[in-house]
Amino acid sequence: RARPVFEKMGKNITLVGPNGVGQTTKVANQIVVALTIEAVGEALVFASKAGADPAKVRQALMGGLAASRILEVHGERMIKRTFAPGFRIELHQKDLNLALEGAKALGVSLPNTSTTQQLFNSCAANG
Repeated sequence: RARPVFEKMGKNITLVGPNGVGQTTKVANQIVVALTIEAVGEALVFASKAGADPAKVRQALMGGLAASRILEVHGERMIKRTFAPGFRIELHQKDLNLALEGAKALGVSLPNTSTTQQLFNSCAANG
């Protein structure tokens, strides 16, 4: 019954399961987003410190399997050092807390999510 409403709100509508699974899917998405932002940052720092032009490295990566919207948008912001917020870090922290709390309840370890959460906490503490 709700499908016509969802079709007005977006193009890709996927029924992922019963009530509650949509929230799980959203949290899973945020894990991918947060860890990918962190990975792009690390990759560009690595390339830069190794003497490579990070803009050229990003361009090369965009032509391969590492290509992503995050590499495209956030990678460019990182290279240009434009750090105007597009999504409040507090919301990333909330989402990763939900992921880590859910994982703990399920007995699942998410070590990279935990490490990324620590980095986001540090960023928030340092403005």
